[in-house]
Amino acid sequence: MARASTDELLAQVPLFKDLSKKHLRRVRNLATRVDVAPGRVLAREGGAGHEFIIVLEGEVEVRQGDEVVTTCGAGDYVGEIALIERRPRTATVIATSPAVLDVIGQREFAELLAEEPEIAEQIRATAARRLEDDEHRRQ
Repeated sequence: MARASTDELLAQVPLFKDLSKKHLRRVRNLATRVDVAPGRVLAREGGAGHEFIIVLEGEVEVRQGDEVVTTCGAGDYVGEIALIERRPRTATVIATSPAVLDVIGQREFAELLAEEPEIAEQIRATAARRLEDDEHRRQ
């Protein structure tokens, strides 16, 4: 079975679905494609956040303390809160299956937000919603 290209996978991510091929290439060039095994910790709650992670294939689990708050699959992303808010990670993220990820570093993420206002708006809205959910869970 042939693996989908990064461009094809990125085009399926709701955040990027309306981008032109040129802009998708820009996102791809900012990202590093990574294959991870089940059990791999991708981010640790309370730790510094230095990357934005897009799930292209597989699943990851998002945990706060010992509680699984959500499972993310192809098309989902994590890590935006730490980068946008410049604060520690709000959750631990662990691969629960073999996964293919695109990882965008902090500097490249800032470039992406500056160059793609529509993406920036969507990411900020998601971050705000997730922070609000976190507050409700903690009450």
